[in-house]
Amino acid sequence: MLAIQGQMSGDEAAVIAGLIMAGLITLAITLAISLAILILICALLHSALARVPAEHRTMSPGLVWLLLIPLFGIVWNFFVFLRIPESYKNYFTAQGRTDVGDCARGVGLWYAICGALLFVPCLNYLAAPAALVLLIIFLVKIFGLKSQISPAHGPIV
Repeated sequence: MLAIQGQMSGDEAAVIAGLIMAGLITLAITLAISLAILILICALLHSALARVPAEHRTMSPGLVWLLLIPLFGIVWNFFVFLRIPESYKNYFTAQGRTDVGDCARGVGLWYAICGALLFVPCLNYLAAPAALVLLIIFLVKIFGLKSQISPAHGPIV
């Protein structure tokens, strides 16, 4: 109401400026934490894909880092979270193993779908917790498969 009347005391202006500054600092901290988490996820995915011998990979481990590109990462999720399981499946099939199932491909697909739904109003409230749970399940399954490949077959990164 004071702003509408055009009258604002110095104390009121200082309080408003302080609130704006606190909001900007909170936003910056939130973005920094989100970026750190995304970098950690990319590092985990990179190391998981690097363990698969090169002849069985469907993508280079370095391409995982493209997930850091804003907006492009939404689409790139579909490539990364489907190609890592395919790489593991290729390796285990070449070893004659059929006991590994789809190597978390289904979970990866649903994670990518939920990741895309995060940007759809109203659905994002359901997609966010689902994406988090699916990401955790995916990482646990992939790292379980990673532990079944000898480090001699691929570098540990």
